[in-house]
Amino acid sequence: MRAYWFLGVVLTACLPNGPPTASKESNEEGRKTALSKKVMLVRPSASAAAADPLLAEVFTDDFERGSLGAAWRSVGVGWKIQDGRLCGQGARNRGIWLARRLPLNARVEFDAVSSSPEGDLKVEVWGDGVSGATGASYSNATSYLFILGGWKNTRHVLARLDEHGADRWEIRVDSSGEEPRARPVKPGHVFHVQIERNDGRTISWMVDDVLLHRFTDESPLAGPGHEHFGFNDWETPVCFDNLRITPLPG
Repeated sequence: MRAYWFLGVVLTACLPNGPPTASKESNEEGRKTALSKKVMLVRPSASAAAADPLLAEVFTDDFERGSLGAAWRSVGVGWKIQDGRLCGQGARNRGIWLARRLPLNARVEFDAVSSSPEGDLKVEVWGDGVSGATGASYSNATSYLFILGGWKNTRHVLARLDEHGADRWEIRVDSSGEEPRARPVKPGHVFHVQIERNDGRTISWMVDDVLLHRFTDESPLAGPGHEHFGFNDWETPVCFDNLRITPLPG
């Protein structure tokens, strides 16, 4: 009798005392739906970018405040003001755009720092001001992409519309640091970056006064859909500061 009593206790304890919980599949589907809604809530419309004022004079931002403010348009998560800098992490190529339209020719300067040995400092110039990656690879950008220490600090890349494109310009990182153009991103080092177009088609990219790339685009990204500047990020913790954009003649 004692054995039968024990078995009854075990069976009773194993019976559910409430409604059945959702399956793993339904929980996952709910998570995906919630994430989709979250991304949709922060993704602005193209009309918002088209209505942004055109920069006709020097624009600066030192990020010495508590919140992003109306001058910035985030299309993803992970962006915030921290210790007087604009910082991001885990944005997955859904960046943050300046709500100002760039002229055809401009000089963009800023400071950038990564907290990770993987580097991966990324910005976009002359993009549409509203887009971000819609998949794992950022192959549908609207801009020129500048990536310092990308792919786990192995490449410095300048790409047009597709960061994985076969037509991108890249420098393989040399960990010895002997070649100035090929030096890796060091955690905590503040880089001064300058990007410029002054003739409507030639793009130059300098880092710490060293020219990394210069090329002439025969079909330059310009006009509606290609008038904005933005900071971007994949996974690594990065920060940006002391932004200065100078309109240039032409």
